[in-house]
Parts: sequence; C-alpha cells; structure tokens
Amino acid sequence: MESLFDAEQSYVAIARLRALQPDQSPLWGKMTPAQACAHCQVALRMALGDLSWKRSLIGRIFGGLAKRVLLAPKPLARNMPTDPRFVVRNDRDLDTERDMLITLIQRFTAGGPAGVRTDPHPFFGALTPAEWDLLQVKHLEHHLSQFGV
Repeated sequence: MESLFDAEQSYVAIARLRALQPDQSPLWGKMTPAQACAHCQVALRMALGDLSWKRSLIGRIFGGLAKRVLLAPKPLARNMPTDPRFVVRNDRDLDTERDMLITLIQRFTAGGPAGVRTDPHPFFGALTPAEWDLLQVKHLEHHLSQFGV
C-alpha cells in the first residue's frame, strides 16, 4: 500500500480489512481486531478533520522529530507509544468497527489531497496532504500486519 488516495490501493486495504476475524490473535500488542479497527478510525478522523485537538506542549517540543521518524521509509515499530486518546480498551464489535473504518477509508480516498485537514496535527504539527496520506498508509499497514493480513 503506497497511497490511500489511489482507489486501487484503497480497495486492497479494504480487502485486507475484510479478512480480519474476530478471534484472531495479534502477533504483537494487546488489541483485538475490533479494537484495532476502532483505533485506526481515530487517526483517519484526525486526517479528515472530524477530530481536532489543540497542539500539546510535548508535541511542540518533540513532534517534528517524531514526524521525521514516522515518515521515514521503514515500517512503524511494534509497541510504539500512542496518545491515550487513540487507545481503545473496551470490547467492540468487529463488523461494526470494520464497516466504520472502511467508510472512513473510502471518504479519505474520495476526498483525495484536497480532503485532508489543513490545520496542524496536535502532535506532529503541520503536515502536507502527502504526509497525512503516508501516515494513514503506514498506520493501517502496521495494524493489518499486526494480525497477519
């Protein structure tokens, strides 16, 4: 997956999501497939401008460095720390969460670069549409790989 702005690659990501099973065990981490789908929704909602949080002080200090690390051409590291607002701890229904995530992916794809938010990310700061796209691709790839799909 190189870009969710590309309809064909978006379709492949969605097909992989549909391969998730509720009882699949993660290869790392503690999330269930349903929790991972709910977690990925938060990132896409942020990219689409549905969620907006103020820039954090720690983000202003370390966000630029973290952004460079995450945008580097290598997969996201396993068990990376995440903002507590992205953490999903309660039980979720996989079909519901997957359908909501698929809808967000389709919105992201249909909106293209013009559809992503223009205000800064609360941690990473200013992002170009290509950077928003790459973060979503890497994040989805990370969690799909977490379940071996």
